[in-house]
Amino acid sequence: MYTAKKLQRILLLTLLGNSFYLLKVAAQTLPKPNIVYILTDDLGYGDISILNKESKIHTTHIDNLAKNGIYFTDAHSNSSVCTPTRYGILTGRYAFRSSLKKGVLNGYSPSLIEPERATIASFLRKNGYTTACIGKWHLGLDFTKKDPSKAIGGKSITESPQNDDDNVDYTKAIKGGPTDHGFDYSYIIPASLDMNPYVYIRNGKAVKEPTSYTTGKSENQERGSMRRPGKMAPDFNFQEVLPNFINDAVNYIQSSTQKPFFLYLPLPSPHTPWVPSKEFKNVSGAGNYGDYVAETDYMIGKVLKALKDKGLDKNTLVIVTSDNGSDWKPEDIEATNHYANYIYRGRKADIYESGHRIPFIASWPSKIPMGTMSNQIMCTTDLFATVAAIVNQPLPQDAAEDSYNMLDAFTGKNKTKQIREAIIHHSLGGIFAIRKGDWKLTTALGSGGFTQPRTLEPQANEAPMTLYNIANDPQEKNNLYNSQPKIVKELMTLLTTYKQQGYSRPKK
Repeated sequence: MYTAKKLQRILLLTLLGNSFYLLKVAAQTLPKPNIVYILTDDLGYGDISILNKESKIHTTHIDNLAKNGIYFTDAHSNSSVCTPTRYGILTGRYAFRSSLKKGVLNGYSPSLIEPERATIASFLRKNGYTTACIGKWHLGLDFTKKDPSKAIGGKSITESPQNDDDNVDYTKAIKGGPTDHGFDYSYIIPASLDMNPYVYIRNGKAVKEPTSYTTGKSENQERGSMRRPGKMAPDFNFQEVLPNFINDAVNYIQSSTQKPFFLYLPLPSPHTPWVPSKEFKNVSGAGNYGDYVAETDYMIGKVLKALKDKGLDKNTLVIVTSDNGSDWKPEDIEATNHYANYIYRGRKADIYESGHRIPFIASWPSKIPMGTMSNQIMCTTDLFATVAAIVNQPLPQDAAEDSYNMLDAFTGKNKTKQIREAIIHHSLGGIFAIRKGDWKLTTALGSGGFTQPRTLEPQANEAPMTLYNIANDPQEKNNLYNSQPKIVKELMTLLTTYKQQGYSRPKK
């Protein structure tokens, strides 16, 4: 026979048990976060005023995002140029494993992502997300040919013949784009803002046929004005491309339902041509480039406001980063005293730090502590595995071969131990480097990109490669190759292993 005291105890234990069960169920059924990935184009680490106190540009909205979230000081793009970085972001795989071994695609190149390859978009769609790509694609498109027996153009910009767009039927569906790689909705331009065809494409159809033509501009006319000649839609306005994409992104957010969404927003700015709107002229101390960066920051602010107005900001992971370093030349620094790539050597396309070290800022108020900083070495390929961890699903087989789960770095659970074993860097010209801890080994001399000399043969008794301790020598001035043979051997062995085995992340 139970006493009143025993009955009270049983009732209390039952209530506690039910409470714990309900809390467990609630934790399992919390809504999945929206994910907004904003990829700027050629934005340098030193452009961001919270990362570089001497920046001549005020990036107010990006700064506020960092203050409300986390910024990484040692983040890297998987390549020093556009196309391969985009491939790495969406597939979680180094682009040198694809058919593109160096260079970038042009506006008429065929689709680079393999037809059956899983992307972040296809993965998230299978896990209950709606997916959208708005902005610069630059991963190849499969245009319909007027004459199937004739080519459209070369695979890379250096292989593209004159009049390479004469064989395109713009009235037909355009395959190989975002909607064929996991995106439910897309509104894009084919490649960089300086590459023809200058045309908007929505869900695989040209919004307007490129019946006009632009003769293009060259750097000789004005610094940062470069754009290639080619076909153009009659209403295409270079200054309006960035605002158009932002307006479309805002509309997408405003029309979102209760279903979580993944918005991949690869902006065309501040890549050339530098075309800030008149409202942003002379707002920075870094010329048209700085003004375009300032406009880019303002446009990012509009996206953040749309999330807040919709009540989505608390449970949305927002990431702002860049596809590579800034294409800021020494003469630009001399003219403005603005260091777009901060203290680092070189510029976009190079194997040097400026080629691939990028700003990386994330905010997720319900998960990421405010105002934090991380020294984790991370790569743009890491998005795939991190997203898989967020939705608590295993990575697909034969996918995301070079993607590490960085969620513990985002949330602050891992503040000291490096998650990545190592990271591979790759230049425009195909030069490799590998970074492990403080050590960075580059397999050839020269920049491998835009900085002269691009290639360099070693002199007698000169080291054939470079080895730098990035922690002690972030500007890559003191080559320790000859004095550290054990480290050279270790890094070369690891690089060879990563390349030959076809993956670099741990296989569980």
